[in-house]
Amino acid sequence: MSAQACVLEFGMGVDVHGGDSTKAARRAVSDAIRHSSLPLFQQVRARGGKMLVEVTVGVPDPASVDVEAVRRELPHGEVSVRAVPGGLRVPGADVLIACAGITVSVEYPSASGA
Repeated sequence: MSAQACVLEFGMGVDVHGGDSTKAARRAVSDAIRHSSLPLFQQVRARGGKMLVEVTVGVPDPASVDVEAVRRELPHGEVSVRAVPGGLRVPGADVLIACAGITVSVEYPSASGA
């Protein structure tokens, strides 16, 4: 069975001093999940299911993002992170804004014997 998307979350993070893409991306992910309480995932784990978490962060310089540091912002699930062109570098300032989109999908083991 393929995974079914259950949750979409969005967030924004800013590094006001330093233009650090990773810091802004981590803050965007934290912003996205801070407002979520999803007790249904306890049931998913109890039924042997997997929670698949796909994170996309948009920043002006995607290669500068430490995706492992961003991954550590997510406490549960099988997490994948990719950085893409986006976000905003504020002209005339050392400010960088990152945007994050998080999709959480559920995958259950297939029933055997058919």
